[in-house]
Amino acid sequence: MPKLRGEAFWRETLRSAHYVVAPMVDQSELAWRLLSRRHGAQLCYTPMLHAQVFLRDANYRRENLYDEACPEDRPLIVQFCANDPEVFVQAALLAQDYCDAIDLNLGCPQMIAKRGHYGAFLQEEWDLLQRMILLANEKLSVPITCKIRVFPEIDKTVKYAQMLEKAGCQLLTVHGRTKEQKGPLAGVASWEHIQAVRKAVNIPVFANGNIQCLSDVEECIRKTGVHGVMSAEGNLHNPALFEGRNPLVWEMAEEYLEIVRKYPCPLSYVRAHLFKLWHHTLQVYQQLREELAKVKTLEGIVDVNRELKLRCQEEIANQKEGEKPKEGLPFFHWICQPYIRPGPKERCRENGDSGTEKGVRGKRALEEEEDGNSELLSKNKQKKKLRNPNKSFDPSLKPKYAKCDQCGNPKGTKCVFNMCRGCCKKRAFKEVADCPGHGLLFKTKYEKSLSWQHSQKGIQTPEISQRGDTEVGETAVLKEAGDSTG
Repeated sequence: MPKLRGEAFWRETLRSAHYVVAPMVDQSELAWRLLSRRHGAQLCYTPMLHAQVFLRDANYRRENLYDEACPEDRPLIVQFCANDPEVFVQAALLAQDYCDAIDLNLGCPQMIAKRGHYGAFLQEEWDLLQRMILLANEKLSVPITCKIRVFPEIDKTVKYAQMLEKAGCQLLTVHGRTKEQKGPLAGVASWEHIQAVRKAVNIPVFANGNIQCLSDVEECIRKTGVHGVMSAEGNLHNPALFEGRNPLVWEMAEEYLEIVRKYPCPLSYVRAHLFKLWHHTLQVYQQLREELAKVKTLEGIVDVNRELKLRCQEEIANQKEGEKPKEGLPFFHWICQPYIRPGPKERCRENGDSGTEKGVRGKRALEEEEDGNSELLSKNKQKKKLRNPNKSFDPSLKPKYAKCDQCGNPKGTKCVFNMCRGCCKKRAFKEVADCPGHGLLFKTKYEKSLSWQHSQKGIQTPEISQRGDTEVGETAVLKEAGDSTG
């Protein structure tokens, strides 16, 4: 059967999907995809997979794709990050039988993507991207798609999209933010950019950004003309978003936990999902938030979820008639609803010097954090304190290390030269000396070698030759000593 392309691919293979769950690292795993599909999602992406690791590591392939094969989980698109055409295609060939298309991630803006040179940090390398997509389009039996971020300029974004289409991309997801728009600087996604791309290309386009509820989905399709809309954070806080419902949090949490029992995943994924679902409630019940962070088993997470449900039901029972949601929320905290990420100004106000607006503690001064007071320690240090109650973070109590005479690194406490191991090794080799503190025995091994040579009998050589052999032997012994102690 010939490979479907463009509109035909979207219409037949993807079943004209309008409601799409985004690829989310450690979050769009099989259990979450199945929950989302039960509540309106028509197409899902896997979490972003690293092509190089997928290619070389059979366990990685099994854990992230092969073991998750499920008839209910279709249509499905597998997303890879990559920066090498051959590696990308070889990894895609190993995945193509388990999905309906392969997606190239060109939208990840995180620092890890910058260090790894993939995601949105490839968007200026058009020649490389053309080669990757051309090769994938030629070699794969399933279509190749791309997820991109926009440039500040609409014209450049349009040319970028047209280049990808010409190279062989069969479907384009456009996140209407630049790679600099992330975290507290995310701001509002530009539907204007998305609309311009939709008008300029002849392949299906999905929109991503500003999706918090079903009315946002409908408005985005109406304004931009896209074929479908992708949701990430909105879906994490309300998996029934595409149904247009705002269910009770514990209903979604309990259903998800039941799916996890059937299709297990790492506990960290489960914990992260419950933190998202219960986000607003956990601001009220801080103690349960701490318990959810510490629990180490699925049953423990189920117990915390049950306790949160009981607390909310008690609150509902004691609710006064006409009472309205607090903290400016559209619904009461026990109902699935959007989370609006605070911008830099709001975050500054929350963390400002004046104290604790909305119950949020201000930023810690460095000296306050380091004085050992557990109330002022960061969360990571508090966890370390729990594991080791005697641990102190007071900088005045940290051990002081004497420095190496040569390089300034900490010296060995038993070094005969008062040096670090690297400098000690060089000097001991040069002087044919020992340093028991660092386990360097150049002199001892050299003397043993000479003793062994003198003990040999029956070897008669001229004096000059014997001297030459001895010098060669000395060099070999020293080299052997250096190798064995390095």
